[in-house]
Amino acid sequence: MSRVCELTGKGPMTGNNVSHANNKTRRRFLPNLNDVTLMSDTLGQSFRLRVSAAGLRSVDHRGGLDAYLAKAKDDQLSAKALKIKKNIAKAASASA
Repeated sequence: MSRVCELTGKGPMTGNNVSHANNKTRRRFLPNLNDVTLMSDTLGQSFRLRVSAAGLRSVDHRGGLDAYLAKAKDDQLSAKALKIKKNIAKAASASA
């Protein structure tokens, strides 16, 4: 399982551990990923995703999973999130 957020595409970054003696060793900064269940209002279905804490705040800020995916860029989303986005768009166009 890769350490990448399924909604924002946020992944590990690299940097240095710096000791008191100013010795530098490489390290990784991992994203704060959580397994969450998000509900789609349009589909009436819940989806289990691995999302970063920042991504979860963005979903809440935009007003839910449907609104977030409508504005999200396709290159940031995982294959699973892209499939959800297409299903939501299809259901929204069918009901309109």
